[in-house]
Amino acid sequence: MAVTDEAIEKIKAMIVSGELSPGDRLPPEKELSERLGLSRNSMREAVKALEVIRVLDVRRGDGTYVTSLEPHLLLEAISFVVDMHDDDSMLEIFAVRRMLESQATGLAATLGDDEQVAALVDEVERVDASVTIEELVEHDIRFHREIVGMAGNAYLASLIEHLSSQTVRARVWRGLTEGGAVERTLSEHRAIADAIARHDPALATSLATAHIAGVERWLRQAASA
Repeated sequence: MAVTDEAIEKIKAMIVSGELSPGDRLPPEKELSERLGLSRNSMREAVKALEVIRVLDVRRGDGTYVTSLEPHLLLEAISFVVDMHDDDSMLEIFAVRRMLESQATGLAATLGDDEQVAALVDEVERVDASVTIEELVEHDIRFHREIVGMAGNAYLASLIEHLSSQTVRARVWRGLTEGGAVERTLSEHRAIADAIARHDPALATSLATAHIAGVERWLRQAASA
């Protein structure tokens, strides 16, 4: 194992063991390197690496702190990877989104409370076929975000959020070029919301899978045209 990797593992172990908690300040570099038996240079490189993935927060003139370690921070690196996609990898992103979000929708049908279900139904009822494409996409983002939030898993919600944010352009493109896309999207949303309101996880999962797969099929056809 490279020395820097060893330093990363040792700092991670301090966090996992509870020796360092979210918001805690790390000991000074010299003290920490001596305690872990590592050079100050390797410790410095480890801190830089952990800062990039948002595990540590280096505050110049103040010190180095453990971040909140909340999912949205720790999964930010995924956005960078997804941003580097090409048209072919966009299809793979949709496939991953389909697998994750369909299961999240099933969980929403199982775990969603009355207030959450009412908010989802209200979101659907406030939109009709007269909306612009931009308004439709904004509704689509809110609709899916509410469903995933009902699943009750912060890591799943953050992961899907990062994946979904990169598919907005494709959704706008479909809305502009495919006949009946607006009506079809709203109809599918109503069916999904109804399945969730009836607490039918099997149906909700199936409908969500078909809903996202429809955009996948359209994107595949558009890419091969």
